[in-house]
Amino acid sequence: MNEEAPKSGFRAWLDRRTGLDSLLHHALDEPIPGGAKIAYVFGSGLLFLFLSQIITGVFLAMYYVPAADHAHTTVSYITKEVTGGSFLRSIHAYGSSAIIIVLLLHLIQTFFYGSYKGRRELVWLAGCVLLTLMLGMAFTGYLLPWDQKAYFATTVGTNILSEIPWIGNPLKRLLRGGTEMGTLTLSRFFVLHVFLIPACIFAFIATHVYAFRKAGAAGPLSEDPVTPKLKAEGFYPKQLVMDMGFAMLIIVALGVCAYLWPTELGPKADPSDTQFLPRPEWYYIPVFQYLKYWHGSTSVIGILIIPAIVGLLLVGLPFYDRSLERRPWKRPVSVGLFTATLIALGALGIASHREDMRNPGVAAQLEKQQAETAEFMTAKFEPELSGSFVAQNATSLNPDVTKGKALFEGQSCNACHGDNGIGTAAAPKLTGVGEKYDSSKLESLLRKPTEKMTAGGMPAVGLKNDEMKALVAYLQSLK
Repeated sequence: MNEEAPKSGFRAWLDRRTGLDSLLHHALDEPIPGGAKIAYVFGSGLLFLFLSQIITGVFLAMYYVPAADHAHTTVSYITKEVTGGSFLRSIHAYGSSAIIIVLLLHLIQTFFYGSYKGRRELVWLAGCVLLTLMLGMAFTGYLLPWDQKAYFATTVGTNILSEIPWIGNPLKRLLRGGTEMGTLTLSRFFVLHVFLIPACIFAFIATHVYAFRKAGAAGPLSEDPVTPKLKAEGFYPKQLVMDMGFAMLIIVALGVCAYLWPTELGPKADPSDTQFLPRPEWYYIPVFQYLKYWHGSTSVIGILIIPAIVGLLLVGLPFYDRSLERRPWKRPVSVGLFTATLIALGALGIASHREDMRNPGVAAQLEKQQAETAEFMTAKFEPELSGSFVAQNATSLNPDVTKGKALFEGQSCNACHGDNGIGTAAAPKLTGVGEKYDSSKLESLLRKPTEKMTAGGMPAVGLKNDEMKALVAYLQSLK
Protein backbone atom coordinates (compact mmCIF):
# COMPACT_ATOMS: atom_id res chain seq x y z
CA MET A 1 0.00 0.00 0.00
CA ASN A 2 1.61 3.21 -1.14
CA GLU A 3 -1.32 5.46 -0.28
CA GLU A 4 -0.41 8.41 1.95
CA ALA A 5 -2.15 8.60 5.30
CA PRO A 6 -4.81 11.31 5.38
CA LYS A 7 -3.91 14.49 7.25
CA SER A 8 -7.36 14.97 8.74
CA GLY A 9 -10.56 13.09 9.46
CA PHE A 10 -11.43 9.98 11.45
CA ARG A 11 -8.77 7.78 9.88
CA ALA A 12 -6.02 10.27 10.76
CA TRP A 13 -7.37 10.46 14.32
CA LEU A 14 -7.41 6.65 14.54
CA ASP A 15 -3.94 6.34 13.00
CA ARG A 16 -2.41 8.76 15.49
CA ARG A 17 -3.73 6.65 18.36
CA THR A 18 -3.23 3.13 16.95
CA GLY A 19 -0.61 3.34 14.22
CA LEU A 20 -3.11 1.64 11.88
CA ASP A 21 -1.53 2.88 8.66
CA SER A 22 1.89 1.63 9.71
CA LEU A 23 0.40 -1.76 10.57
CA LEU A 24 -1.40 -2.02 7.22
CA HIS A 25 1.74 -0.94 5.39
CA HIS A 26 3.76 -3.64 7.18
CA ALA A 27 1.10 -6.32 6.50
CA LEU A 28 0.20 -5.52 2.89
CA ASP A 29 3.47 -4.32 1.41
CA GLU A 30 5.35 -7.56 2.04
CA PRO A 31 7.75 -8.02 -0.92
CA ILE A 32 7.29 -11.21 -2.94
CA PRO A 33 10.27 -12.03 -5.21
CA GLY A 34 9.01 -12.75 -8.72
CA GLY A 35 5.51 -11.53 -7.89
CA ALA A 36 2.25 -13.13 -6.76
CA LYS A 37 1.39 -16.74 -7.65
CA ILE A 38 -1.51 -19.13 -7.09
CA ALA A 39 0.94 -21.55 -5.42
CA TYR A 40 1.26 -19.17 -2.46
CA VAL A 41 -2.42 -19.18 -1.40
CA PHE A 42 -2.35 -22.22 0.88
CA GLY A 43 -0.93 -20.49 3.96
CA SER A 44 -3.65 -17.84 3.95
CA GLY A 45 -6.22 -20.57 3.22
CA LEU A 46 -5.16 -22.43 6.35
CA LEU A 47 -5.47 -19.30 8.48
CA PHE A 48 -8.96 -18.67 7.08
CA LEU A 49 -10.03 -22.27 7.77
CA PHE A 50 -8.71 -22.12 11.32
CA LEU A 51 -10.69 -18.94 12.01
CA SER A 52 -13.76 -20.58 10.46
CA GLN A 53 -13.34 -23.54 12.81
CA ILE A 54 -13.04 -21.20 15.79
CA ILE A 55 -16.24 -19.32 14.87
CA THR A 56 -18.36 -22.41 14.13
CA GLY A 57 -16.90 -24.18 17.18
CA VAL A 58 -17.95 -21.33 19.48
CA PHE A 59 -21.57 -21.59 18.30
CA LEU A 60 -21.57 -25.38 18.67
CA ALA A 61 -20.12 -25.09 22.19
CA MET A 62 -23.13 -22.98 23.22
CA TYR A 63 -25.26 -26.14 23.11
CA TYR A 64 -22.71 -28.81 23.94
CA VAL A 65 -22.33 -30.53 27.32
CA PRO A 66 -19.09 -32.57 27.70
CA ALA A 67 -20.51 -35.45 29.75
CA ALA A 68 -21.07 -39.07 28.76
CA ASP A 69 -24.78 -38.92 29.61
CA HIS A 70 -25.46 -35.59 27.85
CA ALA A 71 -22.95 -35.15 24.98
CA HIS A 72 -24.75 -37.27 22.39
CA THR A 73 -28.14 -35.75 23.19
CA THR A 74 -26.83 -32.20 22.85
CA VAL A 75 -25.19 -32.98 19.49
CA SER A 76 -28.40 -34.69 18.39
CA TYR A 77 -30.33 -31.58 19.44
CA ILE A 78 -27.98 -29.37 17.40
CA THR A 79 -28.36 -31.67 14.38
CA LYS A 80 -32.12 -32.21 14.49
CA GLU A 81 -33.70 -29.28 16.32
CA VAL A 82 -31.54 -26.14 16.18
CA THR A 83 -32.29 -23.95 13.16
CA GLY A 84 -29.29 -24.28 10.86
CA GLY A 85 -27.63 -26.54 13.43
CA SER A 86 -26.99 -29.41 11.05
CA PHE A 87 -25.55 -27.01 8.48
CA LEU A 88 -23.30 -25.35 11.07
CA ARG A 89 -22.07 -28.69 12.41
CA SER A 90 -21.43 -29.91 8.86
CA ILE A 91 -19.40 -26.76 8.08
CA HIS A 92 -17.30 -27.49 11.17
CA ALA A 93 -16.85 -31.17 10.31
CA TYR A 94 -16.00 -30.55 6.65
CA GLY A 95 -13.73 -27.72 7.77
CA SER A 96 -11.57 -30.17 9.73
CA SER A 97 -11.12 -32.29 6.60
CA ALA A 98 -10.44 -29.18 4.51
CA ILE A 99 -7.69 -28.14 6.94
CA ILE A 100 -5.95 -31.50 6.48
CA ILE A 101 -6.23 -31.23 2.67
CA VAL A 102 -4.94 -27.64 2.49
CA LEU A 103 -2.25 -28.42 5.07
CA LEU A 104 -1.04 -31.30 2.91
CA LEU A 105 -1.05 -29.08 -0.18
CA HIS A 106 0.89 -26.40 1.71
CA LEU A 107 3.43 -28.99 2.87
CA ILE A 108 3.85 -30.37 -0.66
CA GLN A 109 4.22 -26.88 -2.17
CA THR A 110 6.75 -25.83 0.47
CA PHE A 111 8.79 -29.00 0.01
CA PHE A 112 8.86 -29.08 -3.78
CA TYR A 113 9.59 -25.35 -3.96
CA GLY A 114 12.42 -25.78 -1.44
CA SER A 115 10.93 -22.89 0.54
CA TYR A 116 12.44 -24.21 3.77
CA LYS A 117 15.97 -23.39 2.57
CA GLY A 118 18.03 -20.32 3.36
CA ARG A 119 17.64 -19.30 7.02
CA ARG A 120 14.06 -20.56 7.22
CA GLU A 121 14.62 -23.30 9.81
CA LEU A 122 12.31 -21.66 12.37
CA VAL A 123 9.57 -21.23 9.76
CA TRP A 124 9.74 -24.95 8.98
CA LEU A 125 9.89 -26.01 12.66
CA ALA A 126 6.86 -23.88 13.56
CA GLY A 127 5.03 -25.36 10.57
CA CYS A 128 5.80 -28.91 11.71
CA VAL A 129 4.46 -28.13 15.19
CA LEU A 130 1.31 -26.64 13.63
CA LEU A 131 0.87 -29.82 11.56
CA THR A 132 1.01 -31.92 14.75
CA LEU A 133 -1.38 -29.60 16.59
CA MET A 134 -3.91 -29.69 13.74
CA LEU A 135 -3.86 -33.49 13.77
CA GLY A 136 -4.38 -33.30 17.53
CA MET A 137 -7.38 -31.03 17.00
CA ALA A 138 -8.88 -33.55 14.59
CA PHE A 139 -8.29 -36.43 17.03
CA THR A 140 -9.70 -34.71 20.13
CA GLY A 141 -12.72 -33.33 18.28
CA TYR A 142 -13.65 -36.74 16.88
CA LEU A 143 -14.79 -38.09 20.27
CA LEU A 144 -17.05 -35.20 21.23
CA PRO A 145 -20.29 -36.39 19.50
CA TRP A 146 -20.05 -39.55 21.67
CA ASP A 147 -21.70 -41.79 19.09
CA GLN A 148 -20.68 -45.36 18.33
CA LYS A 149 -18.11 -44.46 15.69
CA ALA A 150 -16.48 -41.74 17.78
CA TYR A 151 -16.36 -43.85 20.94
CA PHE A 152 -14.82 -46.99 19.47
CA ALA A 153 -12.42 -45.21 17.10
CA THR A 154 -11.07 -43.13 20.00
CA THR A 155 -10.85 -46.25 22.17
CA VAL A 156 -8.60 -47.84 19.55
CA GLY A 157 -6.60 -44.62 19.20
CA THR A 158 -5.93 -44.29 22.93
CA ASN A 159 -5.16 -48.01 23.24
CA ILE A 160 -2.21 -47.48 20.87
CA LEU A 161 -0.51 -45.45 23.62
CA SER A 162 -0.24 -48.58 25.79
CA GLU A 163 2.23 -50.04 23.26
CA ILE A 164 4.81 -47.40 24.21
CA PRO A 165 7.24 -48.92 26.76
CA TRP A 166 7.20 -47.64 30.36
CA ILE A 167 5.13 -44.50 29.84
CA GLY A 168 2.40 -45.82 27.53
CA ASN A 169 -0.15 -46.94 30.12
CA PRO A 170 0.27 -43.86 32.34
CA LEU A 171 -0.21 -41.66 29.26
CA LYS A 172 -3.37 -43.55 28.31
CA ARG A 173 -4.79 -43.20 31.83
CA LEU A 174 -3.91 -39.50 31.84
CA LEU A 175 -5.66 -38.91 28.52
CA ARG A 176 -8.72 -40.97 29.46
CA GLY A 177 -8.91 -39.77 33.05
CA GLY A 178 -8.87 -43.41 34.20
CA THR A 179 -8.80 -46.90 32.76
CA GLU A 180 -12.13 -46.62 30.91
CA MET A 181 -13.67 -44.13 28.50
CA GLY A 182 -16.25 -41.92 30.19
CA THR A 183 -17.16 -38.42 31.28
CA LEU A 184 -13.61 -37.68 32.44
CA THR A 185 -12.35 -38.64 28.98
CA LEU A 186 -14.89 -36.39 27.29
CA SER A 187 -14.15 -33.43 29.53
CA ARG A 188 -10.40 -33.77 28.93
CA PHE A 189 -10.81 -34.05 25.17
CA PHE A 190 -13.16 -31.05 25.27
CA VAL A 191 -10.64 -28.91 27.17
CA LEU A 192 -7.85 -29.98 24.80
CA HIS A 193 -9.98 -29.34 21.70
CA VAL A 194 -11.49 -26.02 22.77
CA PHE A 195 -8.82 -24.39 24.94
CA LEU A 196 -5.34 -25.87 25.13
CA ILE A 197 -4.61 -26.91 21.54
CA PRO A 198 -6.16 -23.75 19.98
CA ALA A 199 -4.09 -21.60 22.36
CA CYS A 200 -0.94 -23.42 21.22
CA ILE A 201 -2.01 -23.04 17.57
CA PHE A 202 -2.42 -19.26 17.99
CA ALA A 203 1.04 -19.05 19.58
CA PHE A 204 2.71 -21.04 16.81
CA ILE A 205 0.82 -19.22 14.05
CA ALA A 206 2.30 -16.00 15.44
CA THR A 207 5.74 -17.62 15.57
CA HIS A 208 5.36 -19.01 12.05
CA VAL A 209 4.24 -15.68 10.56
CA TYR A 210 6.92 -13.70 12.42
CA ALA A 211 9.69 -16.07 11.32
CA PHE A 212 8.36 -16.03 7.75
CA ARG A 213 8.27 -12.23 7.59
CA LYS A 214 11.73 -12.05 9.13
CA ALA A 215 13.21 -14.45 6.53
CA GLY A 216 11.08 -13.11 3.67
CA ALA A 217 9.21 -14.95 0.94
CA ALA A 218 11.39 -17.53 -0.83
CA GLY A 219 9.97 -16.79 -4.27
CA PRO A 220 9.90 -19.14 -7.29
CA LEU A 221 12.10 -22.20 -7.85
CA SER A 222 14.79 -20.25 -9.69
CA GLU A 223 15.21 -17.65 -6.94
CA ASP A 224 18.11 -17.54 -4.49
CA PRO A 225 16.54 -18.17 -1.04
CA VAL A 226 19.13 -16.03 0.78
CA THR A 227 19.69 -13.02 -1.50
CA PRO A 228 16.70 -12.70 -3.88
CA LYS A 229 17.53 -11.23 -7.27
CA LEU A 230 14.14 -11.17 -9.01
CA LYS A 231 12.05 -8.03 -8.97
CA ALA A 232 9.70 -8.07 -5.98
CA GLU A 233 6.00 -7.18 -5.95
CA GLY A 234 3.98 -6.24 -2.90
CA PHE A 235 1.52 -8.64 -1.31
CA TYR A 236 -1.17 -6.04 -2.05
CA PRO A 237 -3.13 -6.09 -4.29
CA LYS A 238 -2.48 -9.11 -6.54
CA GLN A 239 -1.60 -11.77 -3.94
CA LEU A 240 -4.29 -10.49 -1.58
CA VAL A 241 -6.92 -10.89 -4.35
CA MET A 242 -5.68 -14.44 -5.04
CA ASP A 243 -5.83 -15.32 -1.33
CA MET A 244 -9.33 -13.88 -0.99
CA GLY A 245 -10.43 -15.77 -4.09
CA PHE A 246 -9.12 -19.01 -2.60
CA ALA A 247 -10.96 -18.26 0.66
CA MET A 248 -14.18 -17.70 -1.29
CA LEU A 249 -13.66 -20.99 -3.09
CA ILE A 250 -13.30 -22.72 0.28
CA ILE A 251 -16.49 -21.07 1.55
CA VAL A 252 -18.46 -22.24 -1.49
CA ALA A 253 -17.05 -25.78 -1.31
CA LEU A 254 -17.82 -26.12 2.42
CA GLY A 255 -21.31 -24.67 1.96
CA VAL A 256 -22.17 -27.00 -0.94
CA CYS A 257 -20.90 -30.09 0.93
CA ALA A 258 -22.70 -29.10 4.15
CA TYR A 259 -25.96 -28.49 2.28
CA LEU A 260 -25.96 -31.56 0.01
CA TRP A 261 -24.30 -34.08 2.34
CA PRO A 262 -24.93 -33.12 5.97
CA THR A 263 -22.59 -34.70 8.51
CA GLU A 264 -24.21 -37.76 10.06
CA LEU A 265 -24.53 -38.67 13.71
CA GLY A 266 -24.78 -42.31 14.75
CA PRO A 267 -26.54 -43.90 17.73
CA LYS A 268 -25.26 -43.09 21.19
CA ALA A 269 -22.08 -44.91 22.23
CA ASP A 270 -22.75 -48.32 23.75
CA PRO A 271 -19.56 -49.66 25.39
CA SER A 272 -21.14 -53.12 25.71
CA ASP A 273 -21.46 -53.50 21.92
CA THR A 274 -18.86 -56.10 20.97
CA GLN A 275 -19.81 -56.24 17.28
CA PHE A 276 -19.09 -52.64 16.29
CA LEU A 277 -16.17 -52.17 13.88
CA PRO A 278 -14.47 -48.80 14.41
CA ARG A 279 -13.06 -46.88 11.47
CA PRO A 280 -11.33 -43.49 11.86
CA GLU A 281 -11.72 -40.44 9.63
CA TRP A 282 -10.21 -40.72 6.15
CA TYR A 283 -6.99 -38.91 7.05
CA TYR A 284 -6.20 -41.44 9.78
CA ILE A 285 -7.09 -44.51 7.67
CA PRO A 286 -3.50 -44.99 6.35
CA VAL A 287 -2.18 -45.01 9.93
CA PHE A 288 -4.99 -47.39 10.95
CA GLN A 289 -3.98 -49.79 8.17
CA TYR A 290 -0.26 -49.41 8.90
CA LEU A 291 -0.74 -50.43 12.54
CA LYS A 292 -2.34 -53.73 11.47
CA TYR A 293 1.07 -55.00 10.31
CA TRP A 294 2.73 -54.75 13.74
CA HIS A 295 1.99 -57.27 16.46
CA GLY A 296 3.53 -58.47 19.68
CA SER A 297 7.16 -57.59 20.26
CA THR A 298 7.44 -55.84 16.88
CA SER A 299 4.74 -53.30 17.77
CA VAL A 300 7.29 -51.03 19.44
CA ILE A 301 9.19 -50.80 16.14
CA GLY A 302 6.08 -49.95 14.13
CA ILE A 303 4.36 -47.68 16.65
CA LEU A 304 7.32 -45.84 18.15
CA ILE A 305 10.64 -46.26 16.34
CA ILE A 306 9.64 -45.93 12.67
CA PRO A 307 7.27 -42.93 13.24
CA ALA A 308 9.99 -41.28 15.36
CA ILE A 309 12.55 -41.70 12.55
CA VAL A 310 10.12 -40.34 9.94
CA GLY A 311 9.24 -37.42 12.23
CA LEU A 312 12.88 -36.55 12.84
CA LEU A 313 13.63 -36.70 9.11
CA LEU A 314 10.74 -34.33 8.43
CA VAL A 315 11.48 -31.89 11.26
CA GLY A 316 15.23 -31.87 10.64
CA LEU A 317 14.94 -31.35 6.88
CA PRO A 318 16.30 -27.76 6.75
CA PHE A 319 19.23 -28.72 9.00
CA TYR A 320 20.67 -31.53 6.89
CA ASP A 321 19.48 -30.35 3.45
CA ARG A 322 21.72 -27.25 3.47
CA SER A 323 22.16 -26.87 -0.28
CA LEU A 324 20.57 -23.77 -1.79
CA GLU A 325 19.41 -25.81 -4.79
CA ARG A 326 15.61 -25.66 -4.90
CA ARG A 327 14.61 -27.28 -8.18
CA PRO A 328 12.99 -30.69 -7.48
CA TRP A 329 14.71 -32.47 -10.35
CA LYS A 330 18.06 -31.45 -8.86
CA ARG A 331 17.14 -33.01 -5.49
CA PRO A 332 16.34 -36.62 -6.46
CA VAL A 333 17.00 -38.27 -3.06
CA SER A 334 14.87 -36.01 -0.83
CA VAL A 335 12.13 -35.60 -3.45
CA GLY A 336 12.09 -39.35 -4.09
CA LEU A 337 11.74 -40.18 -0.38
CA PHE A 338 9.02 -37.56 0.11
CA THR A 339 7.07 -38.77 -2.93
CA ALA A 340 7.43 -42.42 -1.87
CA THR A 341 6.03 -41.55 1.57
CA LEU A 342 2.98 -39.85 0.03
CA ILE A 343 2.39 -42.78 -2.31
CA ALA A 344 2.75 -45.25 0.58
CA LEU A 345 0.13 -43.37 2.63
CA GLY A 346 -2.27 -43.40 -0.32
CA ALA A 347 -1.63 -47.12 -0.91
CA LEU A 348 -2.32 -47.90 2.76
CA GLY A 349 -5.64 -46.06 2.57
CA ILE A 350 -6.65 -48.00 -0.56
CA ALA A 351 -5.53 -51.29 1.01
CA SER A 352 -7.69 -50.65 4.07
CA HIS A 353 -10.79 -50.04 1.97
CA ARG A 354 -10.14 -53.12 -0.20
CA GLU A 355 -9.66 -55.35 2.85
CA ASP A 356 -12.99 -54.21 4.26
CA MET A 357 -14.83 -54.80 1.00
CA ARG A 358 -13.25 -58.22 0.35
CA ASN A 359 -14.23 -59.59 3.76
CA PRO A 360 -17.96 -60.44 3.59
CA GLY A 361 -18.41 -60.37 7.36
CA VAL A 362 -16.69 -57.00 7.77
CA ALA A 363 -18.49 -55.50 4.77
CA ALA A 364 -21.86 -56.67 6.12
CA GLN A 365 -21.16 -55.26 9.58
CA LEU A 366 -20.03 -51.91 8.17
CA GLU A 367 -23.16 -51.78 6.02
CA LYS A 368 -25.28 -52.56 9.08
CA GLN A 369 -23.57 -49.78 11.02
CA GLN A 370 -24.22 -47.33 8.20
CA ALA A 371 -27.88 -48.38 8.12
CA GLU A 372 -28.16 -47.81 11.88
CA THR A 373 -26.65 -44.35 11.47
CA ALA A 374 -29.09 -43.53 8.65
CA GLU A 375 -31.99 -44.79 10.79
CA PHE A 376 -30.91 -42.65 13.72
CA MET A 377 -30.62 -39.58 11.49
CA THR A 378 -34.19 -39.99 10.24
CA ALA A 379 -35.63 -40.68 13.70
CA LYS A 380 -37.32 -37.90 15.63
CA PHE A 381 -35.23 -36.12 18.24
CA GLU A 382 -35.73 -37.55 21.71
CA PRO A 383 -34.75 -35.25 24.55
CA GLU A 384 -32.93 -36.58 27.55
CA LEU A 385 -35.36 -38.32 29.74
CA SER A 386 -35.99 -37.30 33.02
CA GLY A 387 -37.48 -40.81 33.21
CA SER A 388 -37.22 -40.94 36.97
CA PHE A 389 -38.62 -37.41 37.32
CA VAL A 390 -41.63 -38.20 35.08
CA ALA A 391 -42.24 -41.50 36.79
CA GLN A 392 -41.98 -39.98 40.29
CA ASN A 393 -44.44 -37.22 39.42
CA ALA A 394 -46.83 -39.64 37.73
CA THR A 395 -46.55 -42.00 40.69
CA SER A 396 -47.47 -39.32 43.16
CA LEU A 397 -50.60 -38.48 41.17
CA ASN A 398 -51.82 -41.92 40.11
CA PRO A 399 -52.02 -44.90 42.51
CA ASP A 400 -52.19 -47.30 39.52
CA VAL A 401 -48.80 -46.00 38.37
CA THR A 402 -47.36 -46.55 41.87
CA LYS A 403 -48.62 -50.12 41.85
CA GLY A 404 -47.44 -50.64 38.26
CA LYS A 405 -43.94 -49.44 39.13
CA ALA A 406 -43.78 -51.96 41.96
CA LEU A 407 -44.95 -54.72 39.58
CA PHE A 408 -42.39 -53.62 36.95
CA GLU A 409 -39.60 -54.05 39.47
CA GLY A 410 -41.16 -57.10 41.13
CA GLN A 411 -41.37 -58.94 37.80
CA SER A 412 -37.67 -57.99 37.18
CA CYS A 413 -38.60 -56.06 34.05
CA ASN A 414 -36.01 -53.45 35.02
CA ALA A 415 -33.27 -56.09 34.85
CA CYS A 416 -33.54 -56.02 31.05
CA HIS A 417 -35.28 -52.74 30.26
CA GLY A 418 -33.44 -50.68 32.88
CA ASP A 419 -34.69 -48.53 35.74
CA ASN A 420 -37.65 -46.42 34.64
CA GLY A 421 -37.53 -48.26 31.29
CA ILE A 422 -34.51 -46.32 29.99
CA GLY A 423 -33.24 -49.40 28.12
CA THR A 424 -30.08 -51.50 28.31
CA ALA A 425 -27.93 -53.57 25.97
CA ALA A 426 -30.23 -56.52 26.72
CA ALA A 427 -33.57 -54.90 25.85
CA PRO A 428 -34.90 -51.72 24.24
CA LYS A 429 -36.10 -48.67 26.11
CA LEU A 430 -39.76 -48.40 27.03
CA THR A 431 -39.87 -44.62 27.38
CA GLY A 432 -42.43 -43.22 24.98
CA VAL A 433 -44.05 -46.62 24.39
CA GLY A 434 -47.36 -45.18 25.63
CA GLU A 435 -47.34 -42.71 22.74
CA LYS A 436 -46.78 -45.53 20.27
CA TYR A 437 -49.42 -47.98 21.57
CA ASP A 438 -52.71 -47.50 23.39
CA SER A 439 -53.51 -49.39 26.61
CA SER A 440 -55.30 -52.31 24.92
CA LYS A 441 -52.42 -52.86 22.49
CA LEU A 442 -49.87 -52.70 25.30
CA GLU A 443 -51.82 -55.29 27.30
CA SER A 444 -52.04 -57.52 24.22
CA LEU A 445 -48.28 -57.32 23.63
CA LEU A 446 -47.55 -58.10 27.28
CA ARG A 447 -49.81 -61.14 27.33
CA LYS A 448 -48.84 -62.38 23.83
CA PRO A 449 -45.42 -61.02 22.75
CA THR A 450 -44.61 -61.00 19.04
CA GLU A 451 -42.12 -63.47 17.56
CA LYS A 452 -39.45 -60.77 17.50
CA MET A 453 -40.05 -59.97 21.18
CA THR A 454 -39.97 -63.66 22.09
CA ALA A 455 -36.73 -64.15 20.15
CA GLY A 456 -35.24 -61.29 22.17
CA GLY A 457 -36.07 -63.06 25.43
CA MET A 458 -39.39 -61.40 26.28
CA PRO A 459 -41.72 -63.82 28.17
CA ALA A 460 -45.48 -63.57 28.32
CA VAL A 461 -46.65 -61.59 31.37
CA GLY A 462 -49.29 -63.48 33.34
CA LEU A 463 -50.94 -60.95 35.65
CA LYS A 464 -54.48 -60.48 36.90
CA ASN A 465 -56.57 -57.85 35.16
CA ASP A 466 -56.15 -55.19 37.86
CA GLU A 467 -52.39 -55.82 38.03
CA MET A 468 -52.07 -55.66 34.25
CA LYS A 469 -54.01 -52.38 34.25
CA ALA A 470 -51.54 -50.94 36.78
CA LEU A 471 -48.49 -52.14 34.81
CA VAL A 472 -49.86 -50.64 31.59
CA ALA A 473 -50.55 -47.34 33.41
CA TYR A 474 -46.93 -47.27 34.58
CA LEU A 475 -45.60 -47.97 31.08
CA GLN A 476 -47.74 -45.16 29.69
CA SER A 477 -46.28 -42.79 32.29
CA LEU A 478 -42.73 -43.27 30.90
CA LYS A 479 -42.61 -40.29 28.56
